[in-house]
Amino acid sequence: MYEKETQEAILARMLKNVPRDVDKREGSIIFDAAAPASIEFMLLYAELDYFLKNTFGDTAERTYLIQRARERGLKPKEATSAVVKGRFTPLALNIPLGTRYSCEAVNYAVTEKLTGGEYLLTAETAGTVGNLPTGRLLPIDYVEGLQSATLVEVTVPGEAEEETEHFRARYLASFDSQAYGGNIADYRQKVNAIHGVGGVKVYPVWKGGGTVRIVFMTSDLKPPTTELVQKVQSLIDPEANHGEGVGIAPIDHIVTVEGAKNAAVRIGLHLSFAAGTAYATYKVQVEETVDTYFAELNKGWQATQRAEIDNVSNTGITIRISQIESRILAIPGIEDIQHTTLNDREENLTLGLDELAIRGAVQNG
Repeated sequence: MYEKETQEAILARMLKNVPRDVDKREGSIIFDAAAPASIEFMLLYAELDYFLKNTFGDTAERTYLIQRARERGLKPKEATSAVVKGRFTPLALNIPLGTRYSCEAVNYAVTEKLTGGEYLLTAETAGTVGNLPTGRLLPIDYVEGLQSATLVEVTVPGEAEEETEHFRARYLASFDSQAYGGNIADYRQKVNAIHGVGGVKVYPVWKGGGTVRIVFMTSDLKPPTTELVQKVQSLIDPEANHGEGVGIAPIDHIVTVEGAKNAAVRIGLHLSFAAGTAYATYKVQVEETVDTYFAELNKGWQATQRAEIDNVSNTGITIRISQIESRILAIPGIEDIQHTTLNDREENLTLGLDELAIRGAVQNG
């Protein structure tokens, strides 16, 4: 806002106000007196511009954005630790809680027993580093009789500290609708705040008055495990106390929590390549390109329900052939593409309301 208030402009303005009969040339007494002051005034304008910028939520730096958001009861999500499921043999062996294991460069501690031979372990390092899908667990602490330990799946994904721009968008979105008393915005805000949740859709009056259906995906854009669904159900409205207001849900709200589902999409391609190359040369790049596109779509899965709230329409994720073709054509060596199909049809594909896109078989020819 004050970009024009340079030292030269300020000095010129100061000297303009000096009477004409006074020597204002460089090196004169008045010039040498005004020049240092003009520098200080320029710095004051810069500080004023910095202050003004950090007054508003859409331009504030992280520190001041956090202070601004506190006025609405918001703060950035902290980094959380991944919770994984481990399988131990022999199955009858009791694994002491708190014993530590390592997988690759991450250490985990046993925190809960599920069934014989299956335990939950929590990463000692917060963030996404603990989201290892599978691997061998090496004991750090000695457990007598232990034969093997394997990490089999991520139960609750670890999350990195919320990025500034994501937090800014969440802060600005808080003005669009007021979260209050079990309305849709309230459910969205509170379910998204649960560790491991990355997006949620809320279906009010699902089976009559007072019933609510909640569908969510994980923070790594995948369907949740059974354990995570049960955890969210218990926090929102425990099954043993449906409608009693024991959880986050208001009294008389009977809430059913479910996980989003994967929808594998078959892709048919007809590609032309640079001379001397074949599809095998580009297969990995093509598949990675599709995966990246699908991940972008899944990231916006929650937003596809906004149309329903505005009483316009309610659709699932739409996969567009033009997007797939343009991205694949950007791969060096692929010269042309035509007649692309999604699930054997040469047209865009809209998934179900609660479905996430994953790559199925990709065939060329």
